[in-house]
Amino acid sequence: MSFAATVRKAATRPGAPFRPRKAALALTPAAVQRIKAMQMQTSAVAAEEPQFLKIGVKTKGCSGLSYSLDYTSKKERFDELVAQDGVNVLIDSKALLSIIGSEMDYVEDKLSSQFVFNNPNVKEACGCGQSFMV
Repeated sequence: MSFAATVRKAATRPGAPFRPRKAALALTPAAVQRIKAMQMQTSAVAAEEPQFLKIGVKTKGCSGLSYSLDYTSKKERFDELVAQDGVNVLIDSKALLSIIGSEMDYVEDKLSSQFVFNNPNVKEACGCGQSFMV
């Protein structure tokens, strides 16, 4: 049996239908708008390669972990790509288990403007809100 015939047979086989998996990270409309604005600013500076916003975690702060945001031009082998509303965000493979199921928001107030993560995996956070523990 040829490869194409095997694929057709597997596709027509009764059983559990294919269900798309939920994204590892959800972005609020405010976060999507801010990321788009940031990408337009960076594309004007570095027009040769597309830039991704990469989310990771670092060992830092009172509670142990802190979010980190960096720009990168390529996706590493095990990085998770989150595509939502025309925005592509990468999640570092080492941070995936700490971030999975989170929501990323962008908040502006009189004193600051920052990305805020609503993470259901957080067991403890420091008083200043800059670090967390899962």
